[in-house]
Amino acid sequence: MKRNFIYSLCLAATLSACSSAPTHLIVAPDLQVAASNLYADKSAQLKVTDMRTSNHIVQILKPGEAATILSSSERLEKIIENTLQDNWQKQGLTFSNLANNQIDISIEKAIISVEQATMSYNTQSEIILQVRINNGSQTLTNTFKSRANSEGALKADIAVLERDFNQNLNTLLQQVMQSKDIKAFL
Repeated sequence: MKRNFIYSLCLAATLSACSSAPTHLIVAPDLQVAASNLYADKSAQLKVTDMRTSNHIVQILKPGEAATILSSSERLEKIIENTLQDNWQKQGLTFSNLANNQIDISIEKAIISVEQATMSYNTQSEIILQVRINNGSQTLTNTFKSRANSEGALKADIAVLERDFNQNLNTLLQQVMQSKDIKAFL
């Protein structure tokens, strides 16, 4: 009897260790643009600011319970800044604090809200980026939005939410990179 209790205790400890929920998401957009000379002899300053009141990306709401929130393992504004800067540099744009072109990107919204019921869930995802470029004499402002909804049975899978967020962010950053207005303005 004591032996069965020890086995049961070990099994419970093993299962609880395997089922521990993640505390952070890995946000890693996979934006790839072809190398070009599109912005040869052009330079800019780039600044990304997170305007959200809270920096979490996922909130899981269950009736009668406190919300579970998950943030990015790295600051979202740094991820976006590095991704865009790397890809603009591939297109010939150089970055300097003395450049006339000032690119300011505001993260207005970046959230996946999950309503978790007993046997189902519903998600609403939204990312909004505002891009403002000032070239010294004129200012261009564009807003890029991504919205998605999904639902499923049982429990929302954090890995799927992470994958969906990365895909939506990647699509949005691709829209910024391919914007004809931004290309013409720079």
